[in-house]
This record gives sequence, C-alpha cells and structure tokens, in this order.
Amino acid sequence: MLVKRLVVGPLGTNCYVVASAPGADAAIIDPGGDADAVLAEVAENDLHVVYVLNTHGHSDHVAANASVLEATGARLVIHELDAPMLGDPVANISAFIGARTTSPEADVTVTDGDTVDIDGFALSVLHTPGHTPGSICLLGHETLFSGDTLFAGSVGRTDLPGGSSRQMAESLAAKIAVLDNGVIVYSGHGESTTIGREKMINPFLRGEPT
Repeated sequence: MLVKRLVVGPLGTNCYVVASAPGADAAIIDPGGDADAVLAEVAENDLHVVYVLNTHGHSDHVAANASVLEATGARLVIHELDAPMLGDPVANISAFIGARTTSPEADVTVTDGDTVDIDGFALSVLHTPGHTPGSICLLGHETLFSGDTLFAGSVGRTDLPGGSSRQMAESLAAKIAVLDNGVIVYSGHGESTTIGREKMINPFLRGEPT
C-alpha cells in the first residue's frame, strides 16, 4: 500500500494520501489544511482520488475538504454522528479559535462495520467514540488510520464538546487493544507507531489510571 503523510494546518494534523500503488484510485484521509500541498502529492503519484475520508468532524481534520473535493470530484465520507459538525463552526470547534470553518455535506455517512472499497484495497470502519461521538478509525491490511483516537504514547482529548473519557476507554479496549501487534498505526497527529508498541508503553491502551 502507498501511504503518503503530509503535516497540514496550524495544528499539525496528519493528512494521508492512500492508494494501492502510483497511478491507482486513492483516498485522502483528513485534509485539514494546505490543500495545494495535498493535491501536489496526488499529482506527483498520478492518483485518482475517489474518496475524502474524515476520521471525525473537528476543523483541523476537515478544513481543506471543500478545496480537495472541488479539485478531485471525490466523495466525502464521515461517520453519521459527526456529519452535522461539517457545516457548524461551533460544533467543529473552529469558532473557538476565531475561525469559521465549514465543509460541504457528506456524500456518504458510515457506521461501525462498514467498508470503504478503493481500487486494490479496502478500509474497514471502526467506530471509536471518545474524542468525538462519531470518531472512527480505518483499518486496512496491517494498517490503522486512527485519527485522534490513538496517538503514539497517548490518546485524543476527551474534554472537548462531545468527548467522553468513558467512551474513549471503551473504544480502546473493544476496538484497538484487540488488534494484532504488528498493525502500523498512522495517527491524526505525531509519528506512526504499532499496536504492539502501544500495548507496552501507552497507559491508556493498557487500561492503567492516568
């Protein structure tokens, strides 16, 4: 699988361009800013973007949706519970940092167990509420795009509107800790890691009090 990471926007969000190989159909995960850089990566690899996938509805993960969608003609996918955040600057928290970020409406809403099929590979939807009600992780072959659910050594905030520390703990135990140790984790912020490493060093994934 071809996975290209770009760090975009003022909050250093990881945006991923994902395809089976150069020249194939592709998905863009969390275009949170810097649309020109994201589109340049697409062009450099001669990719045809069919989906833009948002792991959740916060503005730092959706800010470049409109530009990328317009340039590529892709379909926008988000969990059904976070879909209302796309057009609401208060719900997507951009209003709290002095911005008014909005996104086009979703073309497709997903829920737990759904699959997004792209040429040569598929991504399974894991509903992992905690950071937001509709947070999702996307599981491919030995890869997990974890959004703001799981980071290297930590997890996403649960003190923002719609967050829940109880739901985060439940999501980690039921959906993440059960994955194979060799799964590579591409998170929404920071460096990549593996499930095995996080089981050893991440207190949240180990279920320890913090």
